[in-house]
Amino acid sequence: MSPNMMIIMNFSLITGTLITISSSHWLLAWVGLEISTFAILPLLTQKYSPRAMEATTKYFIVQATATTMLLFATISNVWMLGQWDIQQMGHPISFTMISIAIALKLGLAPMHAWFPEVLQGLSLPAGLILSTWQKIAPLALMLQLSPNNLTMMTYLGLLSIIVGGWGGLNQTQLRKILGYSSIAHLGWMALIIKYSPALTFLAFNIYVILTMTMFLTFWYNKTNSINMLSTSWVKTPILSSISPLILLSLGGLPPLTGFLPKWMIISELINQELVLTTTIASIATLLSLYFYLRLSYAMTFITPPNNLPATLPWRIYFLQTTTPLSISTMLSLCLLPLYLIMLSL
Repeated sequence: MSPNMMIIMNFSLITGTLITISSSHWLLAWVGLEISTFAILPLLTQKYSPRAMEATTKYFIVQATATTMLLFATISNVWMLGQWDIQQMGHPISFTMISIAIALKLGLAPMHAWFPEVLQGLSLPAGLILSTWQKIAPLALMLQLSPNNLTMMTYLGLLSIIVGGWGGLNQTQLRKILGYSSIAHLGWMALIIKYSPALTFLAFNIYVILTMTMFLTFWYNKTNSINMLSTSWVKTPILSSISPLILLSLGGLPPLTGFLPKWMIISELINQELVLTTTIASIATLLSLYFYLRLSYAMTFITPPNNLPATLPWRIYFLQTTTPLSISTMLSLCLLPLYLIMLSL
């Protein structure tokens, strides 16, 4: 892809997201979603392969289905109530359809099956964009919806946490594991989004930082599976010694950074007298923590030679700048103490 075309696609992607998050009119929000969807398609197929084309086609079909359902629901709401405003979704059928459409765009369970499969066919940089930036616009729409059906959002959040942990247990491909990790984290955000939008914003920011760190780590390590992680210590020993802290932070293990949003969300849910919901979500998080521990073990305690028949690289020569990885790693390790210091001040 030429540099000029890359600039146009990135600018369109950012513009579409900004249009969606800044609009209170359903038609403008739909236009922003369509712009961001069409802008990301060339970025997903930048490194051409049949698998990437298949994943991009799946992504386009799913996103087109979700936006069509969203547009149909908003037109139905206008026909019945005469309201284009996002916060004026008074009809229950239209509200339910829009919630399902947004959940499909986000990849929340039970509309989650497309996300790990699409992520598996993409390169790690493209998967990073799909797992972080493309979640902003649907989350902004979900945040603006009136809290008419808290029970539905609670079920979607709990089911996403359980499926995100359960689905990642038997995976060996790193991109699929990160996909199920994304589903679980979005489940925590869906649980709290109607009770405390500020906590949702905090959880999303920390999720983006931690996920960006792991995607860049696997990209620089040139690893795609758990077996390939066995040579990480030989290739990048310093990075391999830091990565388990990031992985355990993604699992929400105290006293690491990822524990901060989960702890605050649990406190808020208990204040809302949702004790059973909090208990189920906390127990389901242990499933995710297991495969994070599995990845940490593969990176630090397994050393080559092993019984792999494949030839793996033994040295890494970085052709890309490592500044983004350095910044995201420092933020991943230091956000929790920095936040506590700010609270004490």
